[in-house]
Amino acid sequence: MSLPVKPVAPFQTLRSLRAMPSEARQQLGCVDTLREVLQQPQTWRDTAARLAHADVRPLLDAVRTPAPSGIVLTGSGSSLYVGECLAPVLQSALGIPCRAIAAGTLLTDRDGVLPHGDGLLVSIARSGDSPESVGVVDAVLAEAPGYRHLAITCNAEGQLATRYANEPRMRVLLLDPATNDRSLVMTSSFTNLLLAGSGLLPQAPRAAVADVADILFENHGDALAAWGARDLDAAVYLGSGAGWGAAREAALKLMEMSAGAVRVMAETSLGLRHGPMAWLNRPSLLVSFLSGDASVRAYETDLLRELTRKHLAAQRIVVGEGIDPAWVGEDGLAVDLPGLYSLPEAQQAMIHVVVGQVLALFHCLALGQRPDAPSEGVLTRVVEAFTIHGGREA
Repeated sequence: MSLPVKPVAPFQTLRSLRAMPSEARQQLGCVDTLREVLQQPQTWRDTAARLAHADVRPLLDAVRTPAPSGIVLTGSGSSLYVGECLAPVLQSALGIPCRAIAAGTLLTDRDGVLPHGDGLLVSIARSGDSPESVGVVDAVLAEAPGYRHLAITCNAEGQLATRYANEPRMRVLLLDPATNDRSLVMTSSFTNLLLAGSGLLPQAPRAAVADVADILFENHGDALAAWGARDLDAAVYLGSGAGWGAAREAALKLMEMSAGAVRVMAETSLGLRHGPMAWLNRPSLLVSFLSGDASVRAYETDLLRELTRKHLAAQRIVVGEGIDPAWVGEDGLAVDLPGLYSLPEAQQAMIHVVVGQVLALFHCLALGQRPDAPSEGVLTRVVEAFTIHGGREA
């Protein structure tokens, strides 16, 4: 059974929304969010150019030891999910331990999670002004002096960018001010932070990912908008490797932009079988981000066939390249993107995240909410200040 379109607000296609006068977009409350979603291909080209002139890979010298502590990627919310996209990619390419750890966890449980030794802490943040951002750096500078630091941020005036100007262990990578999203939710900031973190890889990121995003908007934007406008009770996002972080971010976007009206979950295809598959025994949307690795994709497509046999998740969106109709089913949508699998894995994750952004934007509009400020009175663009407590007592 198809999920009906919620008759709350008039449905707009991506094309019609782009063509609207700015006054009409202002009335819908989507001026900033729409601009920031659509500007991503161009901002990626700028970030790739910045990385060509700001080589951050020498920072890795300190962590390439016989027993390396490796790289810790940290952030909160969406910024943590940037790290989750990057960690498996960096570890595979660099051959050193890489892990993403929430900034909040580093504040409360640092002794149990921060690897000992001379590592590299990569702090990822849109504004650089959330309490955890500076709290974690301050603590690690004081308690783990062997760590070097890289801050990647979109805000030249934020504390991450300004507070440590005289700290020789800290280096700051600033992105274009246009990536410092004004909307409550992170969109272009997320994907540009992910691209910038890819600068630690042996091969500098290229801007070819922007061409794939152009194809996505042109060939699939309206179809994704229509699916986003459907009445959703629940949604599940699936991804593996870097796609796992993308699934987490896409799920968060739908939760944030629906003001919590949609129940969301992110899982791996193999993990879904171990209990979470019960989630699909209801009207729900399933979005599968297929891996570019054929051996991983085989597991993912096996699951899609199993769901078809069990008559589960008929409403599904499958994102990949060379998609077999059997993976999608009769009622699903194939977002088939030529050139996707020629991109590095982290950049494939960027495209997956954009799919999630478009779905969330149009669901927010269908609910009659304002995408620039969903959950008004509950969420804030930068987390409100809270006390950073000192040493932990025995």
